[in-house]
Amino acid sequence: MRIVVVGAGGVGGYFGGRLARAGEAVTLVARGAHLEAIRREGLRVRSAIEGEWVARPEAVAEVNGLPPADAVLLCVKAFDTEPALTGVRPVVGPETAVLTLQNGIDNVEKIDALLGAGHALGGAAYVFATLDGPGVVAHRFAGRIALGELDGVPRARTERLRDAFARARVPVELSTAIHRVMWEKYLFICAQAGMTALARAPSGVLRQHPATWRMYRTIVEELAAVGRAAGVDLPGDVVDTIMAAAASLGADTFSSLHHDLVEGRRLELEALHGHAARLGERLGVPTPTVAAVYAALRPHADGRPR
Repeated sequence: MRIVVVGAGGVGGYFGGRLARAGEAVTLVARGAHLEAIRREGLRVRSAIEGEWVARPEAVAEVNGLPPADAVLLCVKAFDTEPALTGVRPVVGPETAVLTLQNGIDNVEKIDALLGAGHALGGAAYVFATLDGPGVVAHRFAGRIALGELDGVPRARTERLRDAFARARVPVELSTAIHRVMWEKYLFICAQAGMTALARAPSGVLRQHPATWRMYRTIVEELAAVGRAAGVDLPGDVVDTIMAAAASLGADTFSSLHHDLVEGRRLELEALHGHAARLGERLGVPTPTVAAVYAALRPHADGRPR
């Protein structure tokens, strides 16, 4: 498959590298020193699970002049969604699938709004990987994907994309209920990101303090109520399931939001807690804990306050 990966950081670099190593025609959209390093030496993945390996995908700064892609993997930060979609438009043909592997829950609407109805695929990436320097991705653990058509009806394009991931030995699920899958991840990410950032502490420390761990659960509960009010068919035990998953995380696990916060970078706060608080208000569902996390982190949303 001709696959264009927009956002060659931890998530895009890891999955794009796996696909390229398996023989798919992968093009990474990158910039600056990262782009030059990939062109010069390939994309190096240092995995705590798989060891170190190198893939050699094509790497470009822009996609003008490239043939239409079979699929686009959208892996940029949520606040970069619109400019990324504008930049990738030249390779989006009538049949091109655009798979979001981003944080947040409203990126599929942005895809279809900017590129035309029918292009968006829902997705969820379960991986802990970060950019560790130009041309280098550090993969700590996990590495699976769920994807699906928004109407739940499998089509040839989603099956082809699933098969491409499978050939790359990426655990992959073709879901007929991708909205539910994405919301389940959204509940988890909002709690994990919000609490590690707010407490400036990893999962093991959060679990040591009953009041802190209770706040973690309250975020999940509030988001589950918002999701159900929005019409998402979340399982009755979704809160317990997510808390069990959170309890199994390594004691030193943080979140990308925490890392961005301590490094003074822009945060995905609006796509996570901001969107949840606004949606809850619109639907008449109270979200006081989510709103408190949003309010506490808002001064840092655009980077370190000056």
